[in-house]
Amino acid sequence: MANLLIIGAGGVGRVSAFKAAQNKDVFDNIILASRTKSKCDEIAKDIKEKLGIEIKTYSLDANQKENVIDLIQKENIDIICHVALPYQNLPIMHACIETGTAYLDTALAETPDNPDTYYDLQWALDEDFKKAKTMALLGCGFDPGVTSVMVKYAADYLLDELEEIEIYDCNFGDHGRHFATNFDPEINLRELNLPGKYWENGKWKTTEPFEIQVKHSYPECGEATSILIWHEELESIVKHFPNLKKAKFYMCFSDKYLYHFNALKNVGMFSIEPIEVCDGVKISPLQFLAKILPDPQDLVKNYKGQTNIGVIAKGKKDGIQKTFYIYNICNHEKAIKETGAHCVSYTTGVPAIIGCKLMAEKVWWSEGVKNVEEFDAKPFFEEMEKQGLPIKITEIKD
Repeated sequence: MANLLIIGAGGVGRVSAFKAAQNKDVFDNIILASRTKSKCDEIAKDIKEKLGIEIKTYSLDANQKENVIDLIQKENIDIICHVALPYQNLPIMHACIETGTAYLDTALAETPDNPDTYYDLQWALDEDFKKAKTMALLGCGFDPGVTSVMVKYAADYLLDELEEIEIYDCNFGDHGRHFATNFDPEINLRELNLPGKYWENGKWKTTEPFEIQVKHSYPECGEATSILIWHEELESIVKHFPNLKKAKFYMCFSDKYLYHFNALKNVGMFSIEPIEVCDGVKISPLQFLAKILPDPQDLVKNYKGQTNIGVIAKGKKDGIQKTFYIYNICNHEKAIKETGAHCVSYTTGVPAIIGCKLMAEKVWWSEGVKNVEEFDAKPFFEEMEKQGLPIKITEIKD
């Protein structure tokens, strides 16, 4: 049994809290904390009404390490599930180091003035976590997270030699809005505005944003234009599978989304440099845009359709070239009915709690700072089946 602190009360925090409550046999004390306590209270009320489980709520400014330490000590926390902004990764990790608390996040650390960040800032804390005799599990959402577990599964159970991987992420859902992001607008749009980047023959190669586009057929869903982008799990996957010849990440976008995206980009709305909007008041265009775009959680009112995220793994088995497609399909309406959050939140929040559960049970446990692909994939996949995100595997024949 573990005392669990979930930091963040957006869509992912909502799903994480629901899933933790559904696993009350593992998490006997569940605390949900966010800067805005009323959001936590609303989620706690929904959980009480649907599941009959009570969770505690707190207001927390997680930008300040001392605030996190105080709450850890007050509630005797064993594990922190951090699903708020990646700007807060480092202060929360330092709070965990000082208190010997296990840590999990779903996205790599970022800073407000630099969207082009990498795992180095978090990997550098490995010895500190070892000295504190605890662990940090990085990137345990879906992508990053499950996609890396898929790669691990392919390497350990499907292929003798893993040579190439391609990750494909497509949201076939429709929320009825002209333009909106499925998670925090500032983080989402910063990510998409970066140059593309992929691994090939021992080197990183870069492209202009949205330069490489392919038509890809998503199993059971159909074909969609998919664009090569940089995504953080590529960095850790290449580190932990050094013999990989190629590693790429693709995400699909509708024509309507791209029309609005390009228009906003062309007029400078993605800039992170603050500008003076009136006497003495400065804000970056991107921060302003994030304020006026729909709240991602509001999209649940009309969301229909499904998501399809998976990995194509190529390599050799018994000397023969093989290709496998490992994927998950998530239905927006089912996710909303269960938790009140759409699939983009659901597919991130469920793996986060699976990671916390495996840590609590010491199935996945190793002191230091770890990525998910450093552990056995089978128990994670088994939990995904139980928790509502079953994995499908098919062999692609030439």
